Amino acid sequence: MFELKVLSKDAIPHALERIERYRLLNEPKVAVSICQDVLAIDPENQEAIVGMVLALTDQFGHSAGIGMSHALEQIPGLHQEYDRDYYTGIVYEREAKARLQRRYPGAEHDVYDLLHDAMDWFQRADDLHPARNEDARLRWNTCARIVMERNLKPRTQDQTEHHLE
Repeated sequence: MFELKVLSKDAIPHALERIERYRLLNEPKVAVSICQDVLAIDPENQEAIVGMVLALTDQFGHSAGIGMSHALEQIPGLHQEYDRDYYTGIVYEREAKARLQRRYPGAEHDVYDLLHDAMDWFQRADDLHPARNEDARLRWNTCARIVMERNLKPRTQDQTEHHLE
């Protein structure tokens, strides 16, 4: 095995820039690795936590084993309630969008449920939004448009699983 090299604290600002760069280059695994390096020496670094959430959700639908739970585990590290609510909404929204690409029985209902949950989180964030930052409202509208454009509906009682007795 290898012993990982420790990043110096002076390198954190440049490493944070690299997180965004590798996300833009569609290299989320590299971005996650950089986040891990930053968080190893600065576990409270808010930019690295956000970068981790976003890089993990960038992988939804592309990498087996990357699921909502791993991304949601990062959320409590965010200091601001607005950020916790907003990025929880992002996790739900991105999982919904990933499931839109999968075609399996009941997917539309799962997507509806996930988008509805995302909208609930975005509403909570919108209620707390800082001045001139209405990102949560923009995301809420995006989710609503997906639901309306795809005519997504919640499950009816007849669509729930019936277990044999």
